[in-house]
Amino acid sequence: MRVMISYTVRPEQVDRSLDLLAEVYADLERTRPPRLRYETFRLEGTGRFVAVIESDGGPAEAAHHHLPSFQRYRAALNEICARPPTVTHLESAGTYRSG
Repeated sequence: MRVMISYTVRPEQVDRSLDLLAEVYADLERTRPPRLRYETFRLEGTGRFVAVIESDGGPAEAAHHHLPSFQRYRAALNEICARPPTVTHLESAGTYRSG
């Protein structure tokens, strides 16, 4: 499963969002869940974020969902977002990996 989640946080909440994300990524580094790829990007100079998550199984089964830091982040999104997150399931149309 590969999904893209996009969301926009209110300008005054960008730092809070980044702090919460740092906690999630620290937990991911500490727990190192297998078969999970999780990347978050901030669109330069904005409160717009895009996360790309690749894992085995469905979204509810993804390892990061079980982390307390992720649960805190997900709950905070309800408060800090200017617009709610949208989830898009991605289908590969091609891949190139430089080695």
